[in-house]
Amino acid sequence: MSTTTSTTLPEQLTRTQRFTLGAPGQFTVAPDGTTVLFVRSRGGADPVGCLWALDLEPAEGRAGVERLLVDPAELLGGAGEQLSEAERTRRERTRQFGRGITGYATDRAATLAVFTLSGELWTVDTATGAARRLPAEAPVVDPRPDPTGRRIAYLSGDALRVIEADGTGDRAVAVPDGPAVSFGRPEHVAAESMHRQRGYWWAPDGMRLLVARVDESMVALWYLADPARPELAPRDVRYPAAGTANAEVTLWLTELDGRRTEVRWDRTAFEYLTAAGWDAHGPFAAVQTRDQHTVRLLAIDPVDGATTTLHEQHDDCWVQLVHGLPARTAGGALLGFADRGDTRHLTVDGEPVTAPGLQLREVLSVDGDQVLFAASEEPTRVELWSWQPESGARRLTDEPGRHSGVRSGATLVHTARSLARPGSRTRVLRPGRPAVEIASHAEAPALALRVESAAVGPRGLRTQLFLPSWHREGDGPLPVLLDPYAGPALQKVVDDGAWWALQSQWFAEQGFAVLVTDGVGVSGRGPAWEREVYGDSVNPALDDQVAALHATAERRPGLLDLDRVGIRGWSFSGTLAAAAVLRRPDVFHAAVAGAGNHDQRLYDTHWRERFLGHPDEHPDWYDRSSLLLDAPKLRRPLLLVHGMVDDNVLAANTLRLSAALLAAGRPHEVLPLSGATHAVTSAELLGHQLAFLRRHL
Repeated sequence: MSTTTSTTLPEQLTRTQRFTLGAPGQFTVAPDGTTVLFVRSRGGADPVGCLWALDLEPAEGRAGVERLLVDPAELLGGAGEQLSEAERTRRERTRQFGRGITGYATDRAATLAVFTLSGELWTVDTATGAARRLPAEAPVVDPRPDPTGRRIAYLSGDALRVIEADGTGDRAVAVPDGPAVSFGRPEHVAAESMHRQRGYWWAPDGMRLLVARVDESMVALWYLADPARPELAPRDVRYPAAGTANAEVTLWLTELDGRRTEVRWDRTAFEYLTAAGWDAHGPFAAVQTRDQHTVRLLAIDPVDGATTTLHEQHDDCWVQLVHGLPARTAGGALLGFADRGDTRHLTVDGEPVTAPGLQLREVLSVDGDQVLFAASEEPTRVELWSWQPESGARRLTDEPGRHSGVRSGATLVHTARSLARPGSRTRVLRPGRPAVEIASHAEAPALALRVESAAVGPRGLRTQLFLPSWHREGDGPLPVLLDPYAGPALQKVVDDGAWWALQSQWFAEQGFAVLVTDGVGVSGRGPAWEREVYGDSVNPALDDQVAALHATAERRPGLLDLDRVGIRGWSFSGTLAAAAVLRRPDVFHAAVAGAGNHDQRLYDTHWRERFLGHPDEHPDWYDRSSLLLDAPKLRRPLLLVHGMVDDNVLAANTLRLSAALLAAGRPHEVLPLSGATHAVTSAELLGHQLAFLRRHL
């Protein structure tokens, strides 16, 4: 980790893109375990991602030697990278905000890597570093070589195309057959709510593809405009708001000459495609009912597209979608999960293989019959685990923190983070060999954490209390700032010095005791805990924030000034912050609510209906979790913030709440962010929030 010049943390968060620049990521281990590919920029403030190779057995006999495979600046001749609208959207959805190489894909042997620069398709030979631009139809999005490395599929516009790896034979294999039809890309709810970022999958022999056809003609057309740029036409988006029509998604077995066969299942009952793939045992798909109570895993006949059910899962609230599942081992064992009581188990052919109390987080990789997965015995920590038929499940990590990894054969790339150490540490581990570290060039944070972790109250709510470095016992009570996320999409109270922990510490340095609490609905504490928000997304979460505040005040008597309590949040926690001053003004004295989903009917079908059902069936659930009807109750200072071109949580949420507050005669402040989408990193914005909180607390 590199040092940095004197700077403030808000400036550093912006310059380093929340400390992602210079940190290695997106690891690929070659099947023979001797080479690791990864993306990393040259420094902690350099936004241009480069592709690197780590040779674990170089000829000179050293432990490991890094090679720069691709430097985008050299390929583009110093010209800046130009992004298409489709690529900009893809990077935002996948949280890849840099330039240069932000993602890549390889063939099975990891000898050929493909990527895009300025909308053009490039390949690189990972052994020699020889890179070349292929004459593909620009702009190119999501290129992927077939497993054999002979050809590359990619998206251009709404079509799926294939080009030979030598640059010949570029052709379309699936062309839109309607005005709102696309092939090979995920629809909005798949990318935003199911974590399915792909819409096509190669057959193992590289001779066919499994391709999603998305017809959005029945999805409502909404328009996003930036009022600060009246010369620009509004951007139209197909947005499936809760209770409205979804895109029609079908699957097709597609030949390289464009012939295709439809995959058949009961799409009336199972309208969501949550996952798909094609492994050595054939093509498969996971489909889900609109109410999300049932998920069915289907085997697909590669000849005629007929399907048979391999497994079906049901839950009276919703069936959770777990990253990395479904999957199959080389031996054909079906990997899945089962929620039994308060535990989410990893299953093999339907049978749990992990112990009660160990919460499955995600399956990270499957190599042969080895399964690498992340799981938690304590919700604030995430450990690496392995399962094999001969030895069962065993833990691979023993130090506190948050661990992740990728494995091929006996080679494990292990990334560890913890509160005790800023940034991440990545090492390559092989049995009987010394560990090889992959250097991080991320900047060192401008401040150190002073944090107390605790489980408080009768529910054992996990909390982190950030205190000013200069505060001493007996200095007197501090005003309190609650800084949660507290929703299903993000767990903040973890043994991980992530950017959000540093941001909380920065607010603490300004004179606050900053309390972060993961309450009901947050992952890591088991399925029963997650499902307590079914039917009410806001009130149970708010109750846990209040309970944690009071329990922390009892645990640290004299430290917290409960007559000066503020709350800030973004996205779900923006909703929570506004709800805090609207519904619990007896506890909260000021709030900053950023990008909040204040009208639950304005969010997408899959995410919102998971927790609140269909609005036609449960209108009271939506009213209970929306804030517009609460507007007349406001009597505390409230700052509303929203990006004006946010296509995830639309700015209409904040504008409608503001209109309701005005109609009720309730003064408040609104900060519109011109040109900003849902992800905003701005030193000036943090400073504005601080000034508001200081003024009112």
